Amino acid sequence: MSTPLRIATFNLENLDKKPEDSPTLTERIAVMRPQLIRLRADVLALQEVNGQEHPNRPRDLSALKELIQETPYKKYRMAHTKTQNNEAYDERNLVVLSQFRITARHQIKHDHAPKPRYRRVTSIPAEPNATDIEWERPIFYVTLDLGNDRTLHLINLHMKSKLPSNIPGQKTDRYKWNTVAGWAEGYFLSSMKRVGQALEARILIDKIFDDEGEDALVAICGDFNAASDSVPVNAIRGQVEDTGNPDLLRRIMIPCELTIPESSRYSLLHLGKGQMLDHILVSRSLMSFYRGAEIHNEILPDESGAFRTDVMFPESDHAPVVADFELP
Repeated sequence: MSTPLRIATFNLENLDKKPEDSPTLTERIAVMRPQLIRLRADVLALQEVNGQEHPNRPRDLSALKELIQETPYKKYRMAHTKTQNNEAYDERNLVVLSQFRITARHQIKHDHAPKPRYRRVTSIPAEPNATDIEWERPIFYVTLDLGNDRTLHLINLHMKSKLPSNIPGQKTDRYKWNTVAGWAEGYFLSSMKRVGQALEARILIDKIFDDEGEDALVAICGDFNAASDSVPVNAIRGQVEDTGNPDLLRRIMIPCELTIPESSRYSLLHLGKGQMLDHILVSRSLMSFYRGAEIHNEILPDESGAFRTDVMFPESDHAPVVADFELP
């Protein structure tokens, strides 16, 4: 008997349930619930799941729970990021739904990579001293019991977007910059955050190999906001061509989407051009059981065009990515 294992990752694009939201949660569920059912995932990593407020009880993920009603995921185990008050974050929670037992969960943020310090050079007024640069979101790491004495080490992350980070005094409003130099420095800061969190994720992966052995079944997935050949993704991949050390061969991480034809290899559309920003990377040992990957981008909307808004597109602007395995 073999054990099928389908791992999927999906950025739900600010899933929420505010009365003023347009489209409403009901309108979003109508198009997104069929997407979830199609995934047939055994393990589902989600990003951008917002929390909901309730009188006299902790913030929870009631919008997500409503979305997964009437789907197999309703019965799955759930783990998600939490604040120090042990409740869901207001915005952009990371969530894992699993039909396998969740044996441990960890939030990692500057545990392995300290906050870099940087002085903004275009800040108005001038910034006299360097300040800490912090990632927006933690890395979410869970372990799953696959049975037969096998553990899946699953890392769910959502790296900083490509939008420039704020520079004091350099913006007129949310999107309008006063100078190109200010915009460029904000873009640099966002890149620093992505690469820094990639470093922390890579250190975590190496720690798993150190503790569990290089045959550990490891998968890292989520919205990387970076392409397969970018600096952040390459930092996590750790290819021998880059390290120059064949002794590290068993520690490389492999993007599953590389088996998909390049013309179909995209999870987001920006001004008509496909970008592969969502990934599932797996260890060499897990790759032994790999059977194929899917990107459900057939009707992916392009929200980046002029005058296009979320009202026109109740679905997510990201496509789900699936990797299929069969464990003996």
